[in-house]
Amino acid sequence: MATEVVMPQMGESIAEGTITRWLKKVGETVERDEPLFEISTDKVDAEIPSPAAGTLTQVLFKEGDTVEVNKVVAYIGEAGEASDAPAPASAPSEEAPKQDAAAASAAPASQAAVSAPPPPPPAPTPAAPQTPTPPAPQQRAAAPQPSGGNTVTEVSGQPQATSGAPPADGTHGARTAEELRRTRSSPLVRKIAAEHNIDISRLEGTGASGRVTKNDILSYIESGAALSPEQAAVQPQAEARAPQQAPQPPPPPAAQPGEGDRVEPMSVMRKKIAEHMTMSQRTSAHVATVYEIDMTRVHRLREAKKAEFQQRVGTKLSYMPFIFQAVTQAIRRFPVFNSQVAGDQIIYKRDINLGMAVALDWGLIVPVIKRADDLSIAGLAKAANDLADRARAKQLKPDEVAGGTFTITNPGVFGGLFGTPIINQPQVAILGVGTIEKRAKVVTTEDGEDVIAVRHMAYFALSFDHRIIDGADAERFLSYVKEILEAGQFLI
Repeated sequence: MATEVVMPQMGESIAEGTITRWLKKVGETVERDEPLFEISTDKVDAEIPSPAAGTLTQVLFKEGDTVEVNKVVAYIGEAGEASDAPAPASAPSEEAPKQDAAAASAAPASQAAVSAPPPPPPAPTPAAPQTPTPPAPQQRAAAPQPSGGNTVTEVSGQPQATSGAPPADGTHGARTAEELRRTRSSPLVRKIAAEHNIDISRLEGTGASGRVTKNDILSYIESGAALSPEQAAVQPQAEARAPQQAPQPPPPPAAQPGEGDRVEPMSVMRKKIAEHMTMSQRTSAHVATVYEIDMTRVHRLREAKKAEFQQRVGTKLSYMPFIFQAVTQAIRRFPVFNSQVAGDQIIYKRDINLGMAVALDWGLIVPVIKRADDLSIAGLAKAANDLADRARAKQLKPDEVAGGTFTITNPGVFGGLFGTPIINQPQVAILGVGTIEKRAKVVTTEDGEDVIAVRHMAYFALSFDHRIIDGADAERFLSYVKEILEAGQFLI
């Protein structure tokens, strides 16, 4: 039996990935866990390992194709097996089922050819083009519902990715790619649509890749503009959108290159990052607060211990593990910072999974330290350094960029004083750490005298979602982080 190679899901909100390079060709052998192909998403560029040892017998998508998660992209046969007629790797997503069927029908023929010469092929008959029949309105409104799992799947207006085979009647061919993305919204959205007889494909979605979110469909219902499937089939699309869509300002004129300008297309990762950041700005009510924190005691502790730490633990000791531990302690005291928004509900996450932004030459990714509050300073240092090294080598696994509940970014490594980072959806807060540098500060001695001293200072900027986090809570949170770091009481 051939082993299916599927497009992995490289994060909670990721619904598709782009194949950037095949590392093996059809007919070549591959070992289990050997890199097979590279993909790019808004969260990571990664090498995907082979799920089995054998021969790459068929590739269904070519380099540059964007494929939905959990969709088969290739097949691996037993070692030494070769494909007589590999399928071309240029089919779009909607044509993949046809290729699968062709591969299945070709397999018996190749087996029969071993024992008997093949009969002469019949003269080819040109196939008449077929026009797909549009699906019945009832079929479009009632999408299949997966069983099991959480009932709340919408978080901060961003639907979780779902996958599944296209309808057997081929109706996907009658829809545009934009309509398909909308209908592939979360199970909760599809359930609401079915209950109110709403055709999701006619709604304007604000989620990732245009998917319809829970907020979108509830706003549509509350506006009184919901149409029955029969009405939606005949109502012009512009009229269906009008009730819930405010007039949009005209788009700015497209920039035109001048003489001597260099023009190059955005990379897949850059386009995905742009889409994700824009979506986050539309979703969360961003507010920021900045604290100046005295890192002198942490600096002295690190300087005194870093050589012994390197020898004992086998990795370098930076400032970040101290900051990670201070943040996890603050999250335990203020759990709303480890939450997510689901419509009119707040989901408080049990585990504290810290995302750490890592800058790459070709973009930015956020690997995740799972259950960071259970780790010591040594454990946090090893986890952070390992994830950063493998991120730069494109060796991260899908699970290592998924499940983050709070993100920390460190522009200070480049010398930046502070910035106001954009929240990493579906999280509700992100902390930016500025450069740690010597500054003249007024300090009070034990005798109560004020003196000017040289201290190691840094700015910490917290961006938070004002929909569920009040300014007072943000101030208390960052004040507690400041208290922990300035005390400098850490076990190494």
